[in-house]
Amino acid sequence: MAIKVGDKLPEATFMTMGADGPEPVTTAQLFDGKKVALFAVPGAFTPTCSAKHLPGFKERAADFTAKGVDAIACTSVNDVFVMAAWGKDQGVSDEMQMLADGNGLFAKAIGLELDASGFGMGGRSQRYAMIVNDGVVEKLHVEAGGEFKVSSADYVLDNL
Repeated sequence: MAIKVGDKLPEATFMTMGADGPEPVTTAQLFDGKKVALFAVPGAFTPTCSAKHLPGFKERAADFTAKGVDAIACTSVNDVFVMAAWGKDQGVSDEMQMLADGNGLFAKAIGLELDASGFGMGGRSQRYAMIVNDGVVEKLHVEAGGEFKVSSADYVLDNL
């Protein structure tokens, strides 16, 4: 069953790239006591993810802050090295965290996994965006297959 508004995020650990290499970061560290815009993409370096999804959140980061969002995080079922390289390629600095869900455990735990085997990509995450307030899902925008509308930075801001 997929996560829904009002649900607490499950305990999970992502990987991020720190100054000395890969570092684990838990959902508690990311979300407790904070309001976070979390968005997920099916894959780093993929067309819509690289041309629209991530750039929208990067460009509108100040608008999220102005609306009371403490942090922005991007997750994908990719390894930490791919997520770090994609963040660098996209010019991401401190406006968002790049979270590797390498084994797709978080995507599965929230019921938003995607079987992209038909595209040669294996298990992935559905495309979505959510606002998480102190670990609880406050807003949730899950895309229909192949679409990019309700998880865009503009849509999330308009509905914040």
